[in-house]
Amino acid sequence: MSKYIIITSIFEPTEAVVKFAAKKEYKLIVVGDKKTPKEWHSPNVEFISIEQQDNSEFELSKSMPYNHYCRKMFGYLHAIKHGAEIIIDTDDDNIPNSNWGFPDFNNKFSFIPEDSGQINIYELYTNQKIWPRGFPLRLIAEETIQKNKVTQKDSNVGVWQGLADEDPDVDAIYRLTSNEICNFNYYPPIVLGANTICPFNSQNTAFRKELFPLLYLPTFVTFRFTDILRGLVAQPIMWLHGFQLGFTNATVVQKRNIHDFMKDFESEIPMYLHSEKVVELVSAAILKNQSIENNLFNAYMALYKQEIVVSKEIETLEAWLKDYQNCLNL
Repeated sequence: MSKYIIITSIFEPTEAVVKFAAKKEYKLIVVGDKKTPKEWHSPNVEFISIEQQDNSEFELSKSMPYNHYCRKMFGYLHAIKHGAEIIIDTDDDNIPNSNWGFPDFNNKFSFIPEDSGQINIYELYTNQKIWPRGFPLRLIAEETIQKNKVTQKDSNVGVWQGLADEDPDVDAIYRLTSNEICNFNYYPPIVLGANTICPFNSQNTAFRKELFPLLYLPTFVTFRFTDILRGLVAQPIMWLHGFQLGFTNATVVQKRNIHDFMKDFESEIPMYLHSEKVVELVSAAILKNQSIENNLFNAYMALYKQEIVVSKEIETLEAWLKDYQNCLNL
């Protein structure tokens, strides 16, 4: 099975990059940007420079801004073009543990029932008061998972989200008010039924081939909203097409690059305001008889009509979908 890891970086090869590159069953792609050192090189890594991106055949190169996290999409397209069956999203500050990896996509797993609404998956992994970035603020003081209703069920997982120890993915409100280190407890892999929703990110995340269109990272929203919005759009489409979201225990340690928490907070404001509305709009816009690609487009059109995304987002999404289709046809 052809498995790719995709990272974007503006730094010299980090400890995380070196350790991911040593995993011989995976191919590692690092996507550069204008701030990336010109002579970037690391053994066992395919590096895609900004010049290669600009001169590529991809339509995405015409609309993608520089110095932007979403340039990671050039890595996704390269992997798809070369026959990837699994694409793993991570960052250059997530150091893999010796047990790093993901479960099978089809198997029997612990299962949170359908129609459980918004849940905070961290409740299963720690007693610490902590929540994932993108989780509705109105629910942060509540217990959202009825543990006695967790069952075992055959599952068809489309996306696995692995957790991160030490400095996990949380919002700026957590960091400004607590910012305690969190090392999660072990809990078996768990899968969410349809209409059971939890944010997922791009930091330790595996997508199966059928859902590669959903890798699209919205480019013209704020940085701290982009991967969360991607995950909120993806989940109703996954349910409609018979796939589920799964979570695994922490398999990376995040040594987080320096952030300004107040700038993060400002970047997260659209996420706080719109996250629940996004799921409602997408659920109403997608259709069973449409392809995943068409439903992705329908979802963003619904968000555009409600002014959650701008017209430039639709143009960039169209370029992504065209490039994706062209990669399949090569």
